[in-house]
Amino acid sequence: MEPPQSWANWGSVLASFMFIAAFAKDFLPFSPRSLIKRISHKLFDFLYPYAEIRIDEQSRDWLRSSSKVFDLVSVYLAANSSKSARKLRANLDKDSENLNLSMDVYQEITDEYSGVTVWWSSHTSSSRPSPFPFYSETEERRYYILAYNKRHRELIINSYLKHVFNAAKAIEVKNRRRKLFTNMPTRDHDSFSSRKRAWSSVVFEHPASFDTLAMDHDKKAEILEDLDFFKNGKDYYAKIGKTWKRGYLLYGPPGTGKSTLIAAIAKHMDYDVYDLELTAVKSNTELRKLLIDTSSKSIIVIEDIDCSLDLTAERKNKKREEDAPDGGEKQKIPRMDYSERDESKVTLSGLLNFIDGLWSSCGEERLIIFTTNHIEKLDPALIRTGRMDKHIEMSYCTYEGFTVLAKNFLNLEDHSLLDEVKKLIENERVEVTPADVAERLMPRTRHEKDSRTPCLEKAIEFMKKAKEEKMKKEKDGDPQESTVDDDGLTASSEGGD
Repeated sequence: MEPPQSWANWGSVLASFMFIAAFAKDFLPFSPRSLIKRISHKLFDFLYPYAEIRIDEQSRDWLRSSSKVFDLVSVYLAANSSKSARKLRANLDKDSENLNLSMDVYQEITDEYSGVTVWWSSHTSSSRPSPFPFYSETEERRYYILAYNKRHRELIINSYLKHVFNAAKAIEVKNRRRKLFTNMPTRDHDSFSSRKRAWSSVVFEHPASFDTLAMDHDKKAEILEDLDFFKNGKDYYAKIGKTWKRGYLLYGPPGTGKSTLIAAIAKHMDYDVYDLELTAVKSNTELRKLLIDTSSKSIIVIEDIDCSLDLTAERKNKKREEDAPDGGEKQKIPRMDYSERDESKVTLSGLLNFIDGLWSSCGEERLIIFTTNHIEKLDPALIRTGRMDKHIEMSYCTYEGFTVLAKNFLNLEDHSLLDEVKKLIENERVEVTPADVAERLMPRTRHEKDSRTPCLEKAIEFMKKAKEEKMKKEKDGDPQESTVDDDGLTASSEGGD
């Protein structure tokens, strides 16, 4: 049975269409499907009256792990979302009772500016799983969408966004609390493309201040004068053509108050503290990335710089050596050593560039502080003027320092035993650290008045033992420094502050 004539006509039309489609695919710059898609998109854009701005949590700049714009928008929305958002996310500040409310994901709030309504919404997206079999977790990335009518584009871009940023900065200043940051250790499968946050932080509320610091008054006043000049020296540094930063080297025996001085400086300047752990940094490039991620008005601290890395010795390419099977010469067989894989490759040159190279100018109003127990071990290039501008010796406890500690711990300004203390420190040159003295002055009872004399006597007894131990070491010809514990036993001065 022959098909109807109409079927034959449709068959001809279909064959013609397929021929035209094949011709278009080979000779036209785009396919009919993409043409239809482009037309539909243009039609939708013409009919849809709104425009959108996307603000990602993570910066597209591989040097920066987080977006400052996203952080400012988060602060602004947190102050406004509690009024209208249906779902909120609650967080409690660490070591604080302050409750922070922010807009939860997939929520939307409205905002008005100069009679114009805009819409903010929160979203998340997951990055692709890691190609490494031992690390398969995905990373959640947040972003905000700002939607507005297209006819208000200029108002939104030129005025509203500036309003958002200025309002957020004012909120940050009002609610600001000093923070202590530490750099996050990286793993072999981490890359700059992942752009994870380089620092983690906690609220920093160390009670130390210059008033409670056990130090000579003249030295304390000198440090304060230097800090105040730096804090108010923006125009001066611009005039002389120098980056607005300053380096401090704190050196002296353990227990002399180097870390306490850093806390007092942070409190006086109202700066955040970035405690940089060099052994967790894999390369010079990563070190620069950490520097870029620090904020202005901050203190970058590297404690025990002489112990952090072998910065002056030539690095060796470690390879295992095994005996040849025939008992002949040893063969150097390279093997994967997981301890070597995570070894830091930071060099002295990289650290010097970090301190005062071109990258150090990416930011302003920064203090860089190194601490060490052994200044003689440091490379002269590391601590020269211009890098470590001011060297501060943290010495053994002086009489003025002792009186500060006595006032702090015992609320004591005058006592008959203080004359004996002065004689031991100034005349007999007893060397004890402020940390050792503070331990002996700390009352062991709630009755402060009754504990003053026993605490002073305990401190004097300790100093006498330290004097005897020092004389014994000098007599025996042992140059090793030592401290004396409660039982009169000695301990080496090696170790941290």
